Parts: sequence; C-alpha cells; structure tokens
Amino acid sequence: MTVIDIPGSKSVTARALFLAAAAEGTTTLLRPLVSDDTEGFAEGLAALGYTVRREPGAWHIEGRPAGPGAETADVYCRDGATTARFLPTLAAAGHGTYRFDASEQMRRRPLGPLTTALRALGVDLRHGGKEGHHPLDVHAHGVKGGALTLDAGQSSQYLTALLMLGPLTTEGLDITATDLVSEPYVEITLAMMRSFGAEVRQEGRTYRVAPTGYRARTYGIEPDASTASYLFAAAALLPGRSVTVPGLGTGALQGDLAFVDVLRRMGADVEVTADATTVRSTGTLRGLTVNMRDISDTMPTLAALAPFADGPVRIEDVANTRVKECDRLDACAENLRRLGITVRTGPDWIEIHPGTPAGPVEIATHGDHRIVMSFAVTALRTPGVTFDDPGCVKKTFPDFHRVFDAFVRTP
Repeated sequence: MTVIDIPGSKSVTARALFLAAAAEGTTTLLRPLVSDDTEGFAEGLAALGYTVRREPGAWHIEGRPAGPGAETADVYCRDGATTARFLPTLAAAGHGTYRFDASEQMRRRPLGPLTTALRALGVDLRHGGKEGHHPLDVHAHGVKGGALTLDAGQSSQYLTALLMLGPLTTEGLDITATDLVSEPYVEITLAMMRSFGAEVRQEGRTYRVAPTGYRARTYGIEPDASTASYLFAAAALLPGRSVTVPGLGTGALQGDLAFVDVLRRMGADVEVTADATTVRSTGTLRGLTVNMRDISDTMPTLAALAPFADGPVRIEDVANTRVKECDRLDACAENLRRLGITVRTGPDWIEIHPGTPAGPVEIATHGDHRIVMSFAVTALRTPGVTFDDPGCVKKTFPDFHRVFDAFVRTP
C-alpha cells in the first residue's frame, strides 16, 4: 500500500483566504495549497491592501472587516475562477475603486450571474469589455444587503461569493437559488463560514445570512479531494495496487471525495475511515451510468479511466463542465477519439465505450490542468501519450508529475 500526501484543497484555501481577509483579527491557515491559483489569490489580496505573510506550511492574514486597505487597486486574477469571482465580491463590501482583469482563458469564462446579482444589491460595477466577463471595475461603497434571486446553474461559485459577502453587509442577505450545480461546494462554504463565526440558515434553496461579520481563527486546510481522484483512479486501474490518502476521511468537507463511491460501483475496493481513504484494485472495472452533477470536477478523471471498463461508461448532467478552463466535455471526447476510443456526447453527457487506447498521441490539454492529470491515468496503460502543455498543472498541483510518477514506480 502506498501512502500519498495530497496538497491542500484549492477550494478550501480560496474560501479560507476570503474569510480570513474579512475577519476581525489575524488568521493562520495551516497547510494551504501553494499553486498558481492560490498564489494569485494571495497576491490579489495584497494588491487590495490586505497583509498576507506566507511561510512554509502556514499563511497569516490580517483581517480587515471594513474592506480593502487600498483606496484604488488593479488586480490581476490570472486563470483563477475563485480569484476572479471572490475578490470583486469582497472588494464590493469596502470603499474604493478597484479594477479586476484576468487571463484570456479566464476572460472567456462567464461572470454574468454574479455581477447581475451584485448590481441588484446596489454595487456600482462596470464591465470593461464583453458584458458578463472580465475585465470589470468595482466602485465600492459598502453593501446594504437585502433579498435577491440567483441562477447558480453554471457555477456554484456565484452563490459561494454572495454567501460569503452576506456577513459583511449592514442588513444581511437572503439569497434564493433558482438552479444550483455542484451543491457540495456550497456545503463547504456554509461549514467554513460558520467556523469563522457567521450565522446562516437554509430553507430549501433560500439562504438567510445574518450581518455578523467574521472572527479570525487558526484553520487547517484538508487535502484536495479533486486532486486525489487521479491517484484513486490510478490505483483502481493498476492490478495489485492501492493508495491511501491521509486527511480525507468521513469528516471531509469536500464532496468530490464521493468519486471513490463511483470507483466502488465500478469494482474497486474502497475503504473510508475517520482520517483516510484507501482505494485498491480488484482487477475489475465495470461500466456504469452515473450522474456527476455534484462532483463534475472529477468527470474528466472518470472519462480518462472509462476505456478500461468492461462496458460503456455514461456520465450525465455535466453541462457546467463546458464552461470551465475549457469545454471539458468536448476536450475529453476529442482526446479519447484520437486514442481510438468510441465516444458519444450530448449537451450534458458523454458516453465512452470500452477499448484499448493506442498511442502515440499528444493530448490536447487546452491549458486545462484537469485534462493533463486525468489523461495521465490513461497513459498508465497507453504507451506514447504526451501532452502539449504538461506544465499547466501548476494551477493546482505544481508537483503532480513527480508525485504521480513516483506512485507508478512504487511496487
């Protein structure tokens, strides 16, 4: 059995940075993810006038409940969707003029439902180019609060950003979601908000957030469950192999740990204890139909593993994967077909038939870290697989290739 320490969760780190910046006092984040996305978030906070002190294994953030310390700032969000969606929302609660921009990849990703909601709350917000996309200017003068309706069917990050804003308003927020994808990510948000002192009540799809502010604390970041999915898939694929990831157990915040339940349905041996998860190969992978609406970031992992199943693998309700770093549904289909695998797709589904992937093939990554890490699993049984941009894993797991290769070489 191989034990692998996975880096901290990107989703948890980003939320913790927002909450720490908004809290009264100094927060220490233990084991935060160090990657392009999280470093971009921390640099964005610094540009806004927050004090962020980073040392190995711990980041210290001096909170500013009244909002950014800078009266004006230009913030570059890189490729980070959490940075690009959370920081303008945080800045809106302060007082000043702030300009946000992002990479070309992030400029293509939608922002409209969030900025529409912020405008409904009275935020003076203007898009500098295409409506509903970066760049944008926020002329902040605090947020009173109130009630609003939000469509979170493209991304749960819209709802998360507004929920985290709620305690910083003067009157609180009532948010009704008409649609919601990746709901477990919202559960992460609610749990973390409460741990920083917020009061949130949920009544169906309506969330009532009191104007409590936040309190600083020491907060440990759990390992990234989405990142762990690649190691879990590799262990399920390779006969006689197993992997244990400590720090991800029955109490884990992240819904993406449910990916191991998919592997269990396919035939892998899965054990989840209080403080770790282990996946073992049984030498069998069965086909299945699975709804991955709640764990859609692991859709590419399953798609890359699917050709080795004994029957078709059909993944449903993943329309939101079309508006990630790339159109992940089409990217998976494109690369699998180049490997000689029969694939069918629809607006929100993909069906992959059993086959023997054949190289040599260069995987078209579209600059998407999850395409690289997913097809590294396919490459375990497919000689000649290379990537046109292997380095884009720096977004969430800069050391991925070394860690993955070490696992493969360990008996």
